[in-house]
Parts: sequence; C-alpha cells; structure tokens
Amino acid sequence: MAQLSDDCFAFGGKLMTAQEAMDTLSERLRVVVEPEQVGLRAALGRILAEDVMSEHAVPPHDNAAVDGYAVRFDDLDPDGETLLAVSGRVAAGHPLGRATQPGEAIRIFTGAPMPDGPDTVLMQEDCRVDGDRVAIPPGIKRGANRRRAGEDIGAGDTILQAGRKIRPQEIGLAASIGRTEISVFRRLNIALFSTGDEIRDIGEDLPPGCIYDSNRYTVSALLETLGCRVDDLGILPDNYDHIKRALDNAARDHDAILTSGGVSTGEEDHVRRAVEQLGNIHFWRLAIRPGRPLALGQIGRTPFIGLPGNPVAVMVTFMRLARPALLRLAGCADTEPRIFRVRAGFDYKKKIDRREWLRVRLTTDSNGMVSAQKFPRDGAGILSSMVASDGLLELPEDLTRLEPGMMVDFLPFSEVS
Repeated sequence: MAQLSDDCFAFGGKLMTAQEAMDTLSERLRVVVEPEQVGLRAALGRILAEDVMSEHAVPPHDNAAVDGYAVRFDDLDPDGETLLAVSGRVAAGHPLGRATQPGEAIRIFTGAPMPDGPDTVLMQEDCRVDGDRVAIPPGIKRGANRRRAGEDIGAGDTILQAGRKIRPQEIGLAASIGRTEISVFRRLNIALFSTGDEIRDIGEDLPPGCIYDSNRYTVSALLETLGCRVDDLGILPDNYDHIKRALDNAARDHDAILTSGGVSTGEEDHVRRAVEQLGNIHFWRLAIRPGRPLALGQIGRTPFIGLPGNPVAVMVTFMRLARPALLRLAGCADTEPRIFRVRAGFDYKKKIDRREWLRVRLTTDSNGMVSAQKFPRDGAGILSSMVASDGLLELPEDLTRLEPGMMVDFLPFSEVS
C-alpha cells in the first residue's frame, strides 16, 4: 500500500486552473486504506482491491438460447421441409447423457446443455410437430440459437479489475464464476467538523445572529454516497486552542479530515492557523466560481480538506475537487464523473480565465429538444437552488458569453451524489 508524502498537496505558482488542481490531486494522492476480505453480498458499493479472474468458462457448456429442437445442420434440406424423429428431451440441468445419431431431433429448452452431435436449435414456434416427428422449415443458419461455452467469460479471463467500484452488475458477474468472497479496500474513515460560533446544530435553539448547520449534514451525506465511514465530530467554536486540539486528535485515528468554514484569512478563521501549526496547509488559489476559499493540507500524514462555508460552494467544491481526492485515497481507479453535452437555453456572461459552475434544470420543449435552464439566482448561499436543479453546467475558462443553442458541458448530480 502506497503512503502519502509529507506534503502531497503542495503546489507552486500563483493561480491554478480547475483542471490543474484535478491533475495535481490525481498525480500526488495514493490509496491509504488496506484490503480486506468480505462476503460477496457485503461488497456492494465497495472498491475492489484485487483483479478478479475466472477459473472456468461461463457458460461452462454450449446451451440452447430458446425452447425448440436441437438438430444437426447437415441433416436439413436447404430447399424444403425436413422431417426428423424426436428421440430425446433435454432440460436445463439435465443433460441427455448420450451421443446422438444423424437424423435425430432432440426436444430442448432454454439453458439446457447441447447434446453431443446437434449444432443448431430451431425455435419451437417455427416447427410443426407431426406425431413423434418434427417438421423443420428451410432457411435456418448453421449454429442458430446455440450459445457457446465461454460466450460470456473464458477460463482465465480477468473479469473485474482492482480499483472498480462494485455495483449490482459486478456482484452478479462475480457470482457467475462462483466467488463467495472478494477483496475490497477498507472504507475510508473520515473526521468531519463544521466551524463557527454562529453555527447551531439542528434541534437546538437558534439565538439571534445564528444559523442551523446544513453543511455538516450535506457533506456527511455526500461522504456516505462514496462508501466512507463518517465520524461526525460536531461544531468547532471560533477558538484557536479548541480547534487545534480537536484537529490534532482527529488526525491520530482517521484517514482524512474535512471541515467547512474557517479557512479564509480573517481574524476568526482559526482552522487555517491550527492546521499550519500541526502540519502543512495550502490555499489553492483556484480560478473558479463558486468555491473560494478552499484549503488543502496535512496533519502529519492525514490529509486535510477545508471546504468553503457557503452551502452551494461546499457542494460544488466537494463534487469537483474533494470527491475525486477521496476516491483516490480510497483506492478507486476511476475518480472523474461523466460529463454530458447539452444545449444551453439562456444567455450568460462570465469572466475570462475562470471556470464557473451554474445550477441548471433540464427541460424538454414541444419538439422533444432538451435544453439547460439556469436557476434564476446565483448566490453561493442559496441551497434551495441545488434541490431545484438537475446538475451543473461547467463553463470553461476561455468562454465569456453563453448564448441559447450553444453546446456546453453538463454534470448531473446523479454522477456525483
């Protein structure tokens, strides 16, 4: 298992593009969790820690793809109807148990092993039964409706590669080769804090000047969708000694630490100073909107990610920067979400050399054309905009004017949450 360097988030330079930030994370972060064996049913959502190889073919024998009659193609009249004697019956799990002779037809059912001799299967709907014989029309192709052994998986094939996140289809594929256990990476154990004297937990009284803590619940849910174990350590007050002690303790037995708020350069932003005293911190001056401030660093060898305080900025920076970083720490090989091209349905002006993410909803017009419609308000504190939207339009640095009909990149929330 690879280890993080003492300064994996360090980056030289003044202003970094979003892509440079993503590339740097990809290059410098390594898996920090060890493999463990789990039962196949418990592997859903986990990250595979080993290549999975099949010891045998799937299916293990040639079998029928339909209900019908198994015959030798060379017995058939290519120009007219063929009458063959039906001399056996094969069902799934019940082989014929003998070799056949030319001129025989075998009644066969879907999934049943092909008898020795026949190479073609006629669908029962295409045949006519005449007593103990079957009438077969001309025109069938040699090998029709016959599934070959190893058609899905060959003996010795690698069917799943390490670093893949396990979905129901991966569970099924592993089951098809008889695996009862599988090696996965241990779940990341994440320490999560909110910061600020104005923050109150839900269920508490809300004094004047205070707000309820939505960020901790949002980020916790996002972490859980990644399969992380979340240790919710509550709200840190704006007190340097308290914050430093809490961060130091959290770094001792967690794989990473996430906070929201308190990482700017104000007098009450104590998180930044505490992390600097305990380890290293880097303010990544990213040319993005929304998303500043964003801080990354380490306490010892434990990565620290300081997200912004505004709710929308928290979600956007988590989805596009923290998420791929955490997936890489967790052993995942494919850390980038899929981006789709959609048509813009609105005008928008933006600054040059800055990447922006706009909250949008997809709509379909009377002609069946899909377009992205922008949420009417841009504020980074309007969390309701994330509920009302389907995803984010990602506008590149060199774009300054978006016009209706232009094709742009769209990130669905389903890809990152």
